[in-house]
Amino acid sequence: MDSSQLLGITTFTYLFSTLLYVFLLVFKTPRLGPITTFFTVVAFLIQTAGIALRWVESYQMGIGHAPLTNMYESVVFFAWTIIALYLAIEWIFNTRMIGAFAVPLAFLAMAYASFAGNIGKSISPLVPALQSNWLIAHVITCFVGYAAFAVAAGLGIMYLLKNQSQAAGESLTAKTDHLPSLSFIDDLIHKTMIFGFIWLSAGIITGAIWANSAWGTYWSWDPKETWSLITWFFYAITLHARYTRGWAGKRIALLAILGIVSVLFTYYGVNFLLSGLHSYGSGS
Repeated sequence: MDSSQLLGITTFTYLFSTLLYVFLLVFKTPRLGPITTFFTVVAFLIQTAGIALRWVESYQMGIGHAPLTNMYESVVFFAWTIIALYLAIEWIFNTRMIGAFAVPLAFLAMAYASFAGNIGKSISPLVPALQSNWLIAHVITCFVGYAAFAVAAGLGIMYLLKNQSQAAGESLTAKTDHLPSLSFIDDLIHKTMIFGFIWLSAGIITGAIWANSAWGTYWSWDPKETWSLITWFFYAITLHARYTRGWAGKRIALLAILGIVSVLFTYYGVNFLLSGLHSYGSGS
């Protein structure tokens, strides 16, 4: 069994986990909760094995690099970081319903990686710009930040769902009573945003150092760099508004959802719609 088969199994296992979380969300069957988490953990372990095996396969081909260098590999790693972060949140805060809003994001990422025809899935030699010890540090820091913002967006959707239910006058014993409280969700959105902001900042710093070693300049206003800075400022302003203006609740939930649009364009849209020094990441 090769890495592609393991990652294909991961995609369908995340789909199954997503369906279980949706069933848990809609029908409120607590006994299903541990089973749902179990399948998510199994999928995560299979994906981890698939990523590790792809790394080994690259060495067997005489290429030998971390599986983080093209769009396919980065999408797979993006899904992996989302699940890793979600499982950590579930374990720390002992709340499972967040999975109904986080695991589907990982499934969608894996489904795109598995079935999209516009990205190459082959293991290829590194282009000269990627042959750097900063590769792993830069990619990991950026994608941990991206994953945190994705989870924050999922939490934003959860907040709006529960808030709308209460505003409509529905009984808290029905439909959304099994979701965490609005204050808890709001606080967790804030914490995941801070977590993501720290990691994105580290990603920009490591990227600047890498750029200097590869191209002789720390900053060249490449489209990817520019949009990374735009995303950084978006979350910086959002967090600043929370601290200084007391923004919270529905407003922050909406900004968390809006923020992931900027993240996705920075990560995905720039590669395919704008040409620049990072365009090599769009294909194989």
